Amino acid sequence: MKKWLTLLSLSMIVLFSSLFVNVSDTSAAANKTRLIAEAKKLIGTPYRYGGTTPKGFDCSGFVYYTHKKVGVTLPRSSKEMYKKGKYVHKSNLKPGDLVFFNTSKRTKGVSHVAIYIGNNRVIHAVSRGVKIDNLNSSYWKTKYVGAKRL
Repeated sequence: MKKWLTLLSLSMIVLFSSLFVNVSDTSAAANKTRLIAEAKKLIGTPYRYGGTTPKGFDCSGFVYYTHKKVGVTLPRSSKEMYKKGKYVHKSNLKPGDLVFFNTSKRTKGVSHVAIYIGNNRVIHAVSRGVKIDNLNSSYWKTKYVGAKRL
């Protein structure tokens, strides 16, 4: 009888605690899926310096806009965005993480931001408009600074 009660108690604890973990994980994953879906709707949108709308985006305007669409408020610049969230090693990236680059020869630190969408790919606003690129391309690989998870 004691073994049965102990087993039942342990089972209930595991079940009860897993409900909370799975709910938050599922909710976060759903939000990231929505974020990426919103971002993909904007593929082909033209680049516009300072742009924050579907009429035209710069990199941080694109990230700012897509996050706002799913209820997440971020700072407006890539440098300020880099101060948010928790650092993530490149090998542990998950869809929805923010990925930062330095594309400027004149300044140090962060000058570009993108959204990681999985399989070593990012979606971002560049001079050719909103598009998907590979993190391992010869250009982006050399510009990588770091990543953050919100």
